[in-house]
Amino acid sequence: MTGGGWNDAEFERLFRAHFAGIYRVLFRIVGSRQEAEDLAQEVFLRCYQVWDPSAHPVRPWLYRVAMNLAFNERRDRRRRDVRNDKAGRIETAIGDPPDPDPSEAIAREEEREAVRRTLDTLPPRQAQILLLRHAGLSYREVAEALEVVPASVGTLLARAEAAFEEAHRSGAGRASRAAAAAQKKEGHHGV
Repeated sequence: MTGGGWNDAEFERLFRAHFAGIYRVLFRIVGSRQEAEDLAQEVFLRCYQVWDPSAHPVRPWLYRVAMNLAFNERRDRRRRDVRNDKAGRIETAIGDPPDPDPSEAIAREEEREAVRRTLDTLPPRQAQILLLRHAGLSYREVAEALEVVPASVGTLLARAEAAFEEAHRSGAGRASRAAAAAQKKEGHHGV
């Protein structure tokens, strides 16, 4: 046994079984493959070192740790961005390899970013429940990850979905109104 009571074969099985799901949730939150990979490794390192099987089932525990790390990373990134903007520096990110159709890739990334911005406007628990459920966790696992009563998950999820839809719709409405205003302004300059 090692670390948090694991033997190497046991831990490798756990890692192989859960890494992809943890990575997907992290990627949805942080939006960067490299950051998601780094955070996923951190999740499993913490699991290896400290997870106590007598305290919590492992899958919900992994997702709770992943979400906490990801939301902390997004908060820290926003703070860094504000500091960099104030200093007059603009960070440029090296993106993923280009897709065969750049317009589709741009549209997909814009939608992902719109979803991330919408999730940022929700209370943390609502964003977390949506991400966990979307990651495929059962109601019982969501309840364990968020430390809520299992019977409340359906209601909490329905409220979170409604809040997301409204926030996303109003955000999309603002974005389309801003685009229309910009087009209208461009039209006036050309006349």
